[in-house]
Amino acid sequence: MTPEAWMLLLAGVVLLLAWTAWTLTRLRRLEGRMARAWTVLDTRLQQRAALAADLASEHSAVLGEDRTTRLKTAAYQARELPAGDRELAENALGRELRALPADLPGVPPALLAGLAEVEDRIALARRFYNDAVRDTHLLRERRLPRLLRLHADQPLPRFFDVEDGLDAVTSGTSALR
Repeated sequence: MTPEAWMLLLAGVVLLLAWTAWTLTRLRRLEGRMARAWTVLDTRLQQRAALAADLASEHSAVLGEDRTTRLKTAAYQARELPAGDRELAENALGRELRALPADLPGVPPALLAGLAEVEDRIALARRFYNDAVRDTHLLRERRLPRLLRLHADQPLPRFFDVEDGLDAVTSGTSALR
């Protein structure tokens, strides 16, 4: 081989090493981004469960015995279940909260406003978390990272998908039918 061929080969190897280092750095940053986003999402979900439990325990007369029991159970399960069943528990709690009537006499407006605010914050936190998961999937599923098995020892992160009542709005259908 000529010296020019060796230089070209060396330049290719250096470029591959630089790209690999950049990709590994990007994957580590995405992991950190996912961890921070999950912490925020988990905090917001815990806040919603606590507010729902407060609503059920402090205003059971307004809600009725059956609804109070369902709301307390859903709030407890959302706080206590392991990660695998978390989405199911959060869906159940969300459905119970969406089933509440718009006007609950005797319930402080601040509590209802807090529930509405935390719902909005959950939607934002979930979006940030799922965006980080999507970016990680896209980067890890490219041809070269798969071929070089970058982060192959790490499991692919899971999306956190819950029913948030926005499906009817975004699909153009009405939830009232």
